[in-house]
Amino acid sequence: MKYLLAIFMIMIQPSVQSENLSVTFEGKEITSLHRSELALPSFEGEFINQEKLDEFTASLESIVYEPPTNAYLDDHGQIKSEKMGHKLDQVKWKSIVYATYLQKGSTSIEVPVKTVYPKVDSELLASIKAKLISHYVTYFNSRNMERSHNIKLASEAINNHVVFPGETFSFNAVVGKRTIEKGYLPAPVIVRGELSEGIGEGICQVSSTLFNAVDQAGVKIIERYSHSRIVPYVPSKRDATVSWYGPDFTFENEHNQPLLIQSKVYGGQLVIKIYSSETLEIKQQNIQSAPNQLPKEERL
Repeated sequence: MKYLLAIFMIMIQPSVQSENLSVTFEGKEITSLHRSELALPSFEGEFINQEKLDEFTASLESIVYEPPTNAYLDDHGQIKSEKMGHKLDQVKWKSIVYATYLQKGSTSIEVPVKTVYPKVDSELLASIKAKLISHYVTYFNSRNMERSHNIKLASEAINNHVVFPGETFSFNAVVGKRTIEKGYLPAPVIVRGELSEGIGEGICQVSSTLFNAVDQAGVKIIERYSHSRIVPYVPSKRDATVSWYGPDFTFENEHNQPLLIQSKVYGGQLVIKIYSSETLEIKQQNIQSAPNQLPKEERL
């Protein structure tokens, strides 16, 4: 009996395999499924189960998607070109599936994709790095390794960010959640008066420096909160406290040209510069400079 069963399995195996749909991308198989997995129950495989197709399409989208990369300025101020991305062309994909579903035998489908363009290309970047609109500098103790590390990470997160006309910038959205997985560290020593997030001490110095830089550039401040106590790295009431589960710092670019944020750490200095097009004319606010002495710190 077991020999007859074995022969039966061998006989049906080719027919099972022949109904496979192999999905390829750039010539390589990335996934496959049997036609029966897409079949609508009780219709003997004559109709596609739309819900199953949608689930498979969503899964395929996550495999195929490649985000674009904006053009950016490197550490030497040179423009690095943008890179195109791509995503699943769902209309073409489903059209191909419908056309091949009822065909007999094994079928290979090459995934159709469409180009995803970056928001910032080299031409745009060249035009908006032309004119320094404003800048602001704050100071910190570079010997406080954990806090310095966090400041540098947050600075890198906002560096090269472009805020388009009418667009609202959110510090929390751009920097993201401050977690150990993203490289942020708990700081055993914090600046007196600064809000403690547990992980990512020093982030508020970055948001406060950015606030003073963009405030000079004539943006519309949407959301800003001060610490409950004075912090020493900016003048009184010139801070912008942020917390992932609490306050955010947001502003809107009301100008008719994009604004480019350049944020760099040099030793114990955080320098944020705002650039834009040569055609942009603004009237800068007269904002008091940050104290250049090192802030007092306290151990947690």
